[in-house]
Amino acid sequence: MGNDPDNATGLLPAAEKLRLLAAEHASEADRQRALAPAVVEALTEAGFARHFVAAEWGGAEGSFGELTRAVLTVGEGCAATAWCASLAAYSARFAAHLPAQGHRVLWGESPDTVIATGLMPAGRARAAEGGWRVTGRWSYVSGIDFAGWALVCAAVPAPGGEGPGELRFFALPRDMFAVERSWDSVGMRATGSHTVVVDDVFVPQHLSFARADMLSGRNATSELPAHNVPFQAVGGLTFIAPVVGAAAGALEAAAGLLTGRKRTVTSETKLVRASGRVDAARHFVEQNAAVLDTRSFTPELMARSERNATFSAELLQEALELLVRATGTGGLGETHALQRAWRDVTSATSHVALQYDTAARKNYSTVLLGAPDA
Repeated sequence: MGNDPDNATGLLPAAEKLRLLAAEHASEADRQRALAPAVVEALTEAGFARHFVAAEWGGAEGSFGELTRAVLTVGEGCAATAWCASLAAYSARFAAHLPAQGHRVLWGESPDTVIATGLMPAGRARAAEGGWRVTGRWSYVSGIDFAGWALVCAAVPAPGGEGPGELRFFALPRDMFAVERSWDSVGMRATGSHTVVVDDVFVPQHLSFARADMLSGRNATSELPAHNVPFQAVGGLTFIAPVVGAAAGALEAAAGLLTGRKRTVTSETKLVRASGRVDAARHFVEQNAAVLDTRSFTPELMARSERNATFSAELLQEALELLVRATGTGGLGETHALQRAWRDVTSATSHVALQYDTAARKNYSTVLLGAPDA
């Protein structure tokens, strides 16, 4: 197992087992708007939360390529499970920017600590002796239902109120925040992407780090390659990989629905066109993972990764539309997996990280056209 770079940590066979279990529970999870406890347990046991954790704490120190393939696999069975698996892994990578004492607090007892992250700055913090006092509300924190910790971003004023201040992340244990059950999207229902509410809690220095460090990829605590990656280089991979898996599952579901029916040129053509879009998106996603594992952090390749993620989202939206049109009314039945995948892909691709105007348009147009005139 250790000699196979595609399966260095054993995550891939575990992901296949999780895919099968998640698929069994997917319909009920969609109705209940929460992953089944058995699926949550299997997700953790599979090793997603520990994938980027240092071996010092029992972690896997895994690659981006292996994680991406595992997330794609799980997504074929249940998009929401794959989404939570991906975010559990990447949240631990973010948390690796904490000071060394913070690593001990998070992973000293287990490398499988599940962290849910609110990436967008939405709260405020003020300096206090030995740390900060934090208050705020963070929406769309996926996986918070079963996370032991929340990692949230808040603004800290400059000393004396002069200057712009800074943005910092703060790690909070479960008993220091409340969860407002606000997630009501038509798709990705079981991700539990609710609102985290924090009311004037104290966070010590070892449970905080500067957002600028995460963006730049500088890590003063860990020298592991995966812990020293510019945020731009990830290029939306966290969010697009589960959606590619979901679209692959939708393609299989549509083909199963059409098998045995009277075949038509129209339905066959739509199915084939959709398959090309799914395969192209998979290629772009795996290309992004390769950039990360080979540490090819040039401005051109990082901008391409952003373009790849947003373009893949567009391709997958088109693929699901083709599949729904190919299968007709049958694919939209409430009990059929295709309609759930259609809703999940539609919801997931609305994420801000998968929009052209978030970063890809500006950065990749600069690659193609040069820097804009001042």
